[in-house]
Amino acid sequence: MAFGQIAFLGSGETSLAGGRIFEALARNINGPLRIALMETPAGFELNSAQVVGRVGDFMTTRLQNYKPVVEAIAARKKGSAFSPDDPEIVKPLLYANMIFMGPGSPTYAIRQLKDTLTWDVIRARHRLGATLIFASAATISAGAHALPVYEIYKVGQDVHVVDGLNFFSDFGLDVSFIPHWNNTDGGADLDTSRCFIGMDRFAEWCRQVPSDGETIGLDEHTGLIIDFESRLCEVSGVSSVSLVRECNPEMYASGAKFSLGELGEFRIPDPLEKDIPAHVWEMCVNAPPLDVDQPSEAVMALVEQRGFVRANKNWAESDKLRDEIAALGWTVQDSKDGYRLVKS
Repeated sequence: MAFGQIAFLGSGETSLAGGRIFEALARNINGPLRIALMETPAGFELNSAQVVGRVGDFMTTRLQNYKPVVEAIAARKKGSAFSPDDPEIVKPLLYANMIFMGPGSPTYAIRQLKDTLTWDVIRARHRLGATLIFASAATISAGAHALPVYEIYKVGQDVHVVDGLNFFSDFGLDVSFIPHWNNTDGGADLDTSRCFIGMDRFAEWCRQVPSDGETIGLDEHTGLIIDFESRLCEVSGVSSVSLVRECNPEMYASGAKFSLGELGEFRIPDPLEKDIPAHVWEMCVNAPPLDVDQPSEAVMALVEQRGFVRANKNWAESDKLRDEIAALGWTVQDSKDGYRLVKS
């Protein structure tokens, strides 16, 4: 196995700092760059396709020298037409060598990805060399223990801890993440650091997290790149990253490097361990040759549905279906003679 790098961003996935991190990661990828953008964290939003579309546009421009192929993974909700367990929706992940997951709701992402085909494929692809990027809400969701930021900050629930997707449990580590660590949106009157909940409520959350765990606080426009080959973690961006042990932060400024061992007793997982189902590993290792020119059955079903609603002059629904087709990597070009599908 050749594990891919992983980057965690505190914010700013479409900023100058974010672009530099994307470029640093792209330089280490062999072969044509294929990027998969996960819709899941924003899957409850009606415009989730546009949310990841903005990131996709930024990546396409920033990484234009690598001529990336960018596809959205519309794994929005369990039990829906856009299920994270649908092999057709998951299929582009089998070929992606850079996988991005970002804005939305941390707890929604956890609920929709936990124990799904999508999450198992992401973990397997990382073990086969794919680079992973988590930003904003996704950064929280990937940890062992998640901060339910909206439930606390917006809804007014008591401070509590939610089990996260626990990506690093495969490596024997108990690591959680808090983005927007140094946020100052509240100005002098309101402490919005620690991902908007403030220091006092973060301290309460921290006391509820098991003491043998590690929490990583990521300042805005700052990221942490983890390289499994060198066993090093590097801080990149405009500010710093804080390692919080027993609620006591230790700060690492931009440019600093520290050993992966600082996060705990690290171990390399066996790819055939039960944590990734055998059929998922087989699916990833023996993915069929990529047919880049043919739209999937899911795309064609949406195109057919769009033709029906256009015939009934339901333009709003037609536009919505066009966006969903775009989220699956195809652009519909309408003309007086019909339409043409173009790979995005």
